[in-house]
Amino acid sequence: MAARRMMSDEVQEQIKKLILRRRLAPGDPLPTESEMMSLFGVSRNSVREALKALQAVSIVDIRHGFGTYVGSLSLDSFVDGMVFRAAVRHRRGEASLYELLEVREALEAGLIGSVAGQLPQGDLETLRGLVSTMEREAAIGRVTAATDRAFHLALYRSLGNHLLSEVLDAFWAAFHRVREELKEDRQDPRVTCDRHQDVLAALEATDGPRAAEAMRHHFAGIRQVLSESTKPEAAAKAPERSG
Repeated sequence: MAARRMMSDEVQEQIKKLILRRRLAPGDPLPTESEMMSLFGVSRNSVREALKALQAVSIVDIRHGFGTYVGSLSLDSFVDGMVFRAAVRHRRGEASLYELLEVREALEAGLIGSVAGQLPQGDLETLRGLVSTMEREAAIGRVTAATDRAFHLALYRSLGNHLLSEVLDAFWAAFHRVREELKEDRQDPRVTCDRHQDVLAALEATDGPRAAEAMRHHFAGIRQVLSESTKPEAAAKAPERSG
């Protein structure tokens, strides 16, 4: 079994080197299984195992009946791992949600000042439109995750750093998926709307320090909601600890 796993790992490395050597992009076709067997001097099973492993991390995309292609190279598998890890640790009474929130706050509060005064007018209009959508959603009881996600993505789009955008979105997705799966309480939608409006107002005023403070205030509100939502659980466990 160990030798088989080692062979699969070696073939995975060969496939990744092939993608780099040929400068392939997401969606480009890869050699067939038979061609890979010949290229790497390995069995069909070794090729298939390697491809399945690479598909799990979005490096390849196996389209049955059509062929194998370079995958999306997304961070989806990274997000899945973070979500499961955070959920397990949360169930054990650890502060995994707080940790995800702290990472998001460190990234966003640290970056927001760099975009204040540099946002293209089109991005500001996008943010204004999203805040208006939040206002309408708050009026009927809940700001949707899609609107919140779009707002945070639009904040840093002008930086032109695709990896940064993907990392920020990965931590956003992980945090919100864990909250959904654990059925954690959410912030009052009117407060959520106000916090995003505060960030937007600071950006419109091209005030970096004010934008950073508004972002920290936004995350402080989420942290307070998390604190309140875990109090009943903590109280329920208290007699067990004292006994």
